[in-house]
Amino acid sequence: MSKIVETEVLIVGAGPAGAMASLLLSQYGVKNLLINKFSSTSPGPRSHITNQRTMEILRDMGLEEKAKSLSTSQAYMADQVYAESLVGEEFGRIRAWQNHPTRKAEHDLASPTSVCDLPQLYFEPMVIQSAMHRGSDVRFSTEYLSHVQDAEGVTSTMRDLVSGVEFQVRSNYLIGADGARSKVATDINLSFEGQMAEGEAGAINVEFTADLSRYVDHRRGDMYMILQPGTGVRGNGMSVLRMVRPWSHWVAILGYDLASGPPALDDVSATAIVHKLIGAADVEVKINAVSSWTHNRVYASGNSLKRVFCVGDAVHRHAPLAGLGLNTSVQDSYNLCWKIAHVLKKHAGEGLLRSYEAERAPIAKRIVEYASDCRIPLRGMFEQLRLPMRPTGENFSACLESLKAKTPEGAAMRASVQKAIEGTVAGFGGGYGVEMNQRYTSGAVAHDGSSDPGFPRDRATYYESSSRPGAHLPHAWLTHNQHRVSTLDLCGAGKFTLLTGLSGQGWIETAEAASKELGLPIDVHVIGPGQKYQDVYGDFSKVSEIAEEGALLVRPDMYIAWRAQSSSSESLNGLLPALKGVLSR
Repeated sequence: MSKIVETEVLIVGAGPAGAMASLLLSQYGVKNLLINKFSSTSPGPRSHITNQRTMEILRDMGLEEKAKSLSTSQAYMADQVYAESLVGEEFGRIRAWQNHPTRKAEHDLASPTSVCDLPQLYFEPMVIQSAMHRGSDVRFSTEYLSHVQDAEGVTSTMRDLVSGVEFQVRSNYLIGADGARSKVATDINLSFEGQMAEGEAGAINVEFTADLSRYVDHRRGDMYMILQPGTGVRGNGMSVLRMVRPWSHWVAILGYDLASGPPALDDVSATAIVHKLIGAADVEVKINAVSSWTHNRVYASGNSLKRVFCVGDAVHRHAPLAGLGLNTSVQDSYNLCWKIAHVLKKHAGEGLLRSYEAERAPIAKRIVEYASDCRIPLRGMFEQLRLPMRPTGENFSACLESLKAKTPEGAAMRASVQKAIEGTVAGFGGGYGVEMNQRYTSGAVAHDGSSDPGFPRDRATYYESSSRPGAHLPHAWLTHNQHRVSTLDLCGAGKFTLLTGLSGQGWIETAEAASKELGLPIDVHVIGPGQKYQDVYGDFSKVSEIAEEGALLVRPDMYIAWRAQSSSSESLNGLLPALKGVLSR
């Protein structure tokens, strides 16, 4: 065994959650070692929807513009088409990923960022490269074997897969970001609920290159849902053509029977399937890769044990519908890493770390259940089309004949099919509230005694901003030197921030005193006329839900830690106790 390697945090797994954890910790000045069993980042596109909350994190890390340059914009994700083939008849369309005009307006008002399509193939290298530039030690072809905890830290045993040499890493904390078959999660005996490989069908990804612009550029979308008999290799009726790069790089997603296992596809058979989905055999197709996966519905009831924390797919595994996987994984790390940094810097007590489980474990359960339930509307669409899940050519002929019938029965069927298709938006951006309305309840939130006003609209579908402690800081456009700046741009960067209005001058001295006593940097921003930041649109005064003299205390992860409605002596005196409670001091 070689000499022990020392670091503050060891991260196992270089997927989205692990890569982001490494970047965040380096940004916060925490020494970390990121290891990955494989020799590279993901070679395939895999996850691709990157929602506003994740883009806000990239913005905080200075990577938003880089991410936008590597991604496909929201406008190219607009039309989700249901059709016989790319050249065949359409059954209907939905406006996906908040592209319906009314939903687009809400999307634009909610954040300074936009949802985009950024495949994992590009996301991971971008984040890891940035982490390395900021000081992360990243090692590929390195396998985690085991760990032992004690009162002072964690000793992990690793294997260099190139030399075969085993070595040990001594760290204060260990983060398990090692995916759906997490050994770290197994080693700390996390308890899971749900089922892996749920249902009777699995899926095959056929990654290919072909110029399909003449079939899709007039109806731009990131997924084209193809309903036809037999395409799913063993008779399943729906397949997907997913755009990776417009309009040349694609993934065909096909179904197969789990009981029989995934079929072996060579380039000839895979090309034949792609041609069938396109509906034209004269398109030049190059097969790049074939892989298989299953629909999972599993979440951990807890996500940590003492000095070991699990993030990402290690603690939540679910269907890709709603595009929640990569985003929830990255947001796990955003929640955890500032807390680790504050504890290591003696700004917070160890108790702060317990809030990670209290805040993120319920989110894991929620997103797993939502993503899995999104499959129900797809089955309902087949029912309204009067198609079995394994339709034959005769079934399709009868379906099309019924849909085109100039009869009351035909009209009723067309209406029910259209409604069913509209219902599938739940899995393609319709869960906007699931992404944006996440609320935290833990010791790291100092509740102000106010009652939750609830959600006047469907909580899963619509975003309802709130400044109540435990909610995400609402976005509002301010100006600085006549240029627009988001309220979110005033916060983050690993620091606590206090926001107040022009009448809240007393908060400056109060925050300075609290900062001095706790040894904790606190940024204070007074918003109003003559100040560095001005509320020229009047939006901050509305979304802050406090009087001009009140204050919002924002955590490094953009969540409201505490708020005061006024600058009375009672309110001013409440800041320090609130901070001590949040920080477990």
